[in-house]
Amino acid sequence: MSEYIEHDKTGSSAGLIEKKFYTFADQSDEMILENGTRFGPITLAYETCGTLNPDRSNVILILHALTGDSHMAGFYTKEDSKPGWWDIMVGPGKGIDTENFFVICSNIVGGCMGSTGPGSVNPKTGKPYGIDFPVITMGDMVRAQKALMDHLGIEKILSVIGGSLGGMQVLEWCVRYPRMVISAIPLATTTKHSALAIAFNEVARQAIMADPNWTGGNYYSGEKPDLGLAVARMIGHITYLSDESMRQKFGRRLQEKSDFSYDFSADFQVESYLRYQGTKFVERFDANSFLYITKAADYFDLERQYGDGSLVKAFSEVASKFLVVSFTSDWLYPTYQSKTMVKAMKKNGIDVSFCEIEAECGHDAFLLPNDRLTGLIRGFLEGVFNEVRA
Repeated sequence: MSEYIEHDKTGSSAGLIEKKFYTFADQSDEMILENGTRFGPITLAYETCGTLNPDRSNVILILHALTGDSHMAGFYTKEDSKPGWWDIMVGPGKGIDTENFFVICSNIVGGCMGSTGPGSVNPKTGKPYGIDFPVITMGDMVRAQKALMDHLGIEKILSVIGGSLGGMQVLEWCVRYPRMVISAIPLATTTKHSALAIAFNEVARQAIMADPNWTGGNYYSGEKPDLGLAVARMIGHITYLSDESMRQKFGRRLQEKSDFSYDFSADFQVESYLRYQGTKFVERFDANSFLYITKAADYFDLERQYGDGSLVKAFSEVASKFLVVSFTSDWLYPTYQSKTMVKAMKKNGIDVSFCEIEAECGHDAFLLPNDRLTGLIRGFLEGVFNEVRA
């Protein structure tokens, strides 16, 4: 994801937000994962904005992308300089208006921002799980979120919204729990990874595992595989941008020098930028979580799991109303992939609207200020909410 965007703590901000935790699936009731493993306990970190109305009809569930977390909007303290990752969209009067909606976002299982993941302590050993953490799927992530919804007493969700890996979770929600999800907004996403997307993830994973500090995933008591993780982040970050955005932002401009160094230092601005992104990333993310989450994304395939090879069949039980959005410069999940899911939805008679938004900034476009995207989401949610209340 892109860097956070600075925002005021007043005015349209969601204000001060508290991170909360829910633990379930203890030893007497462990969760059976899709790979057949029994696993628990599981803790999910989550945050909420807005007020739940008396009939609980105004719930919106936001699902974050690969390196995101539960902190979607607002600030933890008055001293925070940066808001949540989607503060441009979530808050009073914004596209997802917290004056009307009760918004929930949880960190996914397998993550490293408060939810149970490979860096969490295994209660059976007293040590971090490391590579002993079970391989998880998008379905496992969504089933854990369903447990959180049950805990909060939520029986119907007005809309599930997410981009990229969050969009995959949106689709999984709609297929797995079709009577619970009233509407959905999958942004810049796909029903299955292309060979290109899998290839980039595999190169990133290999960068981590080739770092001598990875030590088979058991690095928590010593040096971390920071170099490998930084390179993985650099690889991933390239896929979030576009040729045009990189041309405009960097071109072939040199970094604080007038000529080539004739060594392997960062001569170009784009080199310096990527190194900075990698260095900053290792300060907040766990290398093993990166491995597990990217693997879950690669495994995601609605046709294979729910449709016996048919995407039309995979959507056959879905009852949600959809707004599907893609971006012109997104080459990681290009528009044809969104059109494929829209076509399958329409063959099932699903109420679906589709919009391809002109944007030069690539896959990250859904995270950046865009009046058209804000207007689309606002209008869609208002329409669905009015239908529910009619």
